[in-house]
Amino acid sequence: MGTNGLATLMTPPGAAAIAVVRLSGSAVHSFLQGHFSRPARPGCSVYGKITDGTRIIDDAVVVLSPDGDWADVNLHGGTWVVRRFLDLARRNRIDLAETTRLPLSGAAVDAVSVLEHEILSHLPMARTELGARVLLGQQTAWDRLKSQREPVTLQTEMERLPRDATLLHLLHPPRVAIVGAANVGKSTLANQLFGQERSITANVPGTTRDWVGDVVNLDGLPVMLVDTPGWRATDDPLERSAIDRSRGEIESAGLVVLVLDATRPLEPEQRSLLDRFAGSLIAVNKCDGQHAWDISAVQAVHTVATTGQGISHLARRIVGHFCTTHPSPDRAYCWTERQQRIVEAALSGKVPLQLDAI
Repeated sequence: MGTNGLATLMTPPGAAAIAVVRLSGSAVHSFLQGHFSRPARPGCSVYGKITDGTRIIDDAVVVLSPDGDWADVNLHGGTWVVRRFLDLARRNRIDLAETTRLPLSGAAVDAVSVLEHEILSHLPMARTELGARVLLGQQTAWDRLKSQREPVTLQTEMERLPRDATLLHLLHPPRVAIVGAANVGKSTLANQLFGQERSITANVPGTTRDWVGDVVNLDGLPVMLVDTPGWRATDDPLERSAIDRSRGEIESAGLVVLVLDATRPLEPEQRSLLDRFAGSLIAVNKCDGQHAWDISAVQAVHTVATTGQGISHLARRIVGHFCTTHPSPDRAYCWTERQQRIVEAALSGKVPLQLDAI
């Protein structure tokens, strides 16, 4: 038996204040007639109740398109409510869109231009308020750039665009791996960046037995922060296996934060990590204790993870690694291959220096 429609979760997955599900296809009208308590009207927002036939799933606001081809169902954003609604849609022969395959496309987006389509189709990928504001500001930012009449300013901005991955990072959280010897305060530092306790901490080497990862908001930049097991020689097969598994997480990271302990000798264990992770961002932790080596010998952020000292500085350094300037809704960015090709073609001289195609 075939399907008669498509349900697309328009908002990011997970708990939120609201969730928006777009229904499209021939089953829209029959679904609303059978499960919405009030008649939906084209071009209008209608408040009512969504029911599954036996009980109310949620209070909702339904917006039916002027031509009736689709309807946006605005639900409360609890995961239970969204799951029950999508299950109801499925039982009504409405397919569920593969929302893990972002950006959105097709009937999920209403746009009058290619640029507007790119903005709206990527909106569910914005994990932070800053990311959403920067993305939604791109139409105005590009219009302003297109109207730029000062050749030097326009050339400068054009040369910046292919190199500036700021909006790409706002939409695709970069991976940051925290590494260090056992018991240097690595997990405590990670918990400070997370803003809540995610890694188990104790004054015992080898407490973290596997990598712990989650997305954290650092000054508006979403970052997949990965806390890895402490690097040390060990006869514990479980701990050894965890260290080996963490190598892949570290190798795939866009930035490695190496945590050193100011109160422990640099030689030989910590020195070997400096060589292994050359080029990493270094955080010297436990700076409030008695120093066992000259911490000024390395360029580093000085932290006290137990109190939070230096954590904000460390967060800014992480953000600065991925964003050359602070993200701004007033600045134009490239975040699709199409935009990148247009800008690079203009810079190469293959086409006139104009941006009407954006």
